[in-house]
Amino acid sequence: MLIQYQGVAFSVDSSKPLSYDLAALKLSTLSYFRPLPVQAKAVSFPHMGVVPEKALVSREAEPGVAEKASSPAQRPAGDPLTYDDLLREYNQLRERSGRTTNALASAAHDLKTPLAILNGYIELLQNEKLGSLNERQREILGDMSASGQRLQSFIQDFLSYSVLETGEMKMRYETGNVNPCLSEVCRLWSHRFQERGLALYFLANEKLPELAFDSAKLQRVISNLLENASKFTPAGGTVWLHAEPYMWERRKPDSSAISSERRRQDNPLPNSVKVSVSDTGPGIPAEYHIEVFDDFFRLPQNEAQTEGMGLGLAIARRLVSAMGGKIWVESELGAGAKFSFILPLKPVAAAPGKGKNK
Repeated sequence: MLIQYQGVAFSVDSSKPLSYDLAALKLSTLSYFRPLPVQAKAVSFPHMGVVPEKALVSREAEPGVAEKASSPAQRPAGDPLTYDDLLREYNQLRERSGRTTNALASAAHDLKTPLAILNGYIELLQNEKLGSLNERQREILGDMSASGQRLQSFIQDFLSYSVLETGEMKMRYETGNVNPCLSEVCRLWSHRFQERGLALYFLANEKLPELAFDSAKLQRVISNLLENASKFTPAGGTVWLHAEPYMWERRKPDSSAISSERRRQDNPLPNSVKVSVSDTGPGIPAEYHIEVFDDFFRLPQNEAQTEGMGLGLAIARRLVSAMGGKIWVESELGAGAKFSFILPLKPVAAAPGKGKNK
């Protein structure tokens, strides 16, 4: 048997006992040995091996060692995660997210019915069908009604979020003009804008082509954008709702030549409709232009000033994505914000996405 130690290879008679004194850096044996040239073949030990410092041992080779090395609690700081670590953590996050979504949906359903009963009784009292009210009582009931409506909005956001997160949202497309849909949303929001001292403008665009869209989902997207604008636009400000035909060039890996040729055309035919909501609010810093569409996100400078759970824009993003569209924001700090989204004239197969728009 051959052993290589400190640059010297030894031939050892394995039939006799052999011992090593590594502390004294010497070899003691009851057998005989003789030095051999360094280029002699080294011996491989099936059950022994040298593991470099901070190396991870595969689970297949050493199950016990692998579990300890890949454990997040015992892994030295700075070590890279293995594929198994990433997969395990991804599955844990996915399960946790699913439990959170189900808990939100369950809580929202449990609150929806009793809240509707409370709002009904408040409306009954406000109509003075159970007796006349004095001015102070009307003021209190008005505050109760506003709080009930706000809570109902939160519950509706939770329900919409849970449905979109689990992919259970069903689209109901109808082909038509979006002008009546946009006009109806403006009518519903005009009173609230007047209460806040804001001006809301919308002018129907007769050049809009017909497209297939889900009217209820589209109204929800626009309502969320208008609500966001009304929250951050100071009194005396203005909000515009506008729609126009749009040429949406979707880039594909193998269509660079087609895209270049299409850009040379003077009047390309529109293949989508672009809807925009602009305001004269404080604006959004550039570093938050993508994060504003995240779940439960609120701008740091407005977190203590505004109401809401930070789901309005996240729900709008998911609804637009479910209709095969894209949403983004253009804004500068102190110069207002413009939220825009585009919808294709013909619906495309698109699942309610959880990621961000590119």
